[in-house]
Amino acid sequence: MAEKDDPFISVIRLSIVAVIVVLSFWALFAIVNNESGGSAAADGAAGGTVSASVKLTEFSITGDLTIPTGDVDLTAMNVGGVDHDLTIRGGAATPLISAGQSDVLQLRNLQPGTFEVFCSVPGHEAAGMAATITVAEGAVVAGGDAGVAEPDWEALDKAMTDSIMAFPADTAGLGNEPLEPTILADGTKEFELTAEIVDWEVEPGRVVQAWTYNGIVPGPAIKLDLGDKVRIILHNKLPMGTDVHWHGVDTPNNMDGVAPLTQPLIKSGEDFIYEFVADAPAVGMYHAHHHGQMQVTNGLFAIFQIGEMPIPYGQTIGGVTIPSNLKVVDEIPMVLNDAGVIGYSINGKSFPATQPYVINKGDWIVATYYNEGLQIHPMHLHQFGQLIFAKDGFPLDNPYWADTINVAPGERYSVLIHAEDAGAWVWHCHILTHVEREEGMFGMVTAIIVQDN
Repeated sequence: MAEKDDPFISVIRLSIVAVIVVLSFWALFAIVNNESGGSAAADGAAGGTVSASVKLTEFSITGDLTIPTGDVDLTAMNVGGVDHDLTIRGGAATPLISAGQSDVLQLRNLQPGTFEVFCSVPGHEAAGMAATITVAEGAVVAGGDAGVAEPDWEALDKAMTDSIMAFPADTAGLGNEPLEPTILADGTKEFELTAEIVDWEVEPGRVVQAWTYNGIVPGPAIKLDLGDKVRIILHNKLPMGTDVHWHGVDTPNNMDGVAPLTQPLIKSGEDFIYEFVADAPAVGMYHAHHHGQMQVTNGLFAIFQIGEMPIPYGQTIGGVTIPSNLKVVDEIPMVLNDAGVIGYSINGKSFPATQPYVINKGDWIVATYYNEGLQIHPMHLHQFGQLIFAKDGFPLDNPYWADTINVAPGERYSVLIHAEDAGAWVWHCHILTHVEREEGMFGMVTAIIVQDN
């Protein structure tokens, strides 16, 4: 049987344990206090951690853009209305920060120099959420209030005017070019596509490494008649595997283009053949499905059409009678994107490189919106109503008029437009930061130019 401890010895043991607990607590407190900045950090004491902060909003990064060498806790405060993050180019990043919240990047052993920060939410950097932070010996921070100066109003006016007057600007490359098939002996229409990365000029002077079909963004337009037999050969020259999904198009399951579920992954250097019958009308798209968040946004998208959507000839809709002998003078595809290396764009181009559409007064045109991006885009045409007569390739029993059409990712809207008035009429996404920034107009803007006969 074990002997009982002497009461005096027990008291001594308890005292030692208590001292250890207290010392451990103070040691932990000191560590936490040091890592979180503490009073020494706030005071910028020698060897301490300095606290600095930046403000994130739609769409800018302001605040302490000059910080000292050594250790800095950089607080990112979201003072905007939507989620943002703060990402160091090629380095660390905060998680997404909700409106009104903040997060901290712990920067250690900083040396003199500069580094870039931006918001990685698709489209936010292009809209202005990017800044350069300078690291300098002895720099004094102001807690996020630095870097906010009175705007140069005259310079802002000039930037906007100059950007608009540059429209339309010439750039290399044109997307949506029709792809002509080879007709095989049995009547099958055979198309060849090559997926590869090429230089693509999105706007004057901004050349990116775009992921393309046949070297253009959007890829070549494929248009078929109802009942066509189709054979499409995909050559993969990308650095990774890919596949092709026929979005909104009826195909056999093994042609749906979702590797590895319906087909093997088309590895780099390999080919794959898609074969099916165009047995149902479609206003669809074709794009990569494998790592689509990368491949599609960077340019692997294009339009795919089977047959024609029926126009409501002779019907009276909203008090407007559609002529029974109406002649459509132009069919305009508008492929929308907002992410990847392409960014905010219409048909692979950013204003002022977007294409204007020149027609005559009294003409009727059909436009189809295709959203291949990650965000909703309310597409607004000045002056003229848009008669929505088909949605996602399905004719509407009750077409309706709108001047602004909210196009969500993956959606397609077919609209009929009557150009009744002469002039240059702007056509754009109505999320204004998708079309304007401090440097002027950019992104998802074009125009219809209506000439007097």
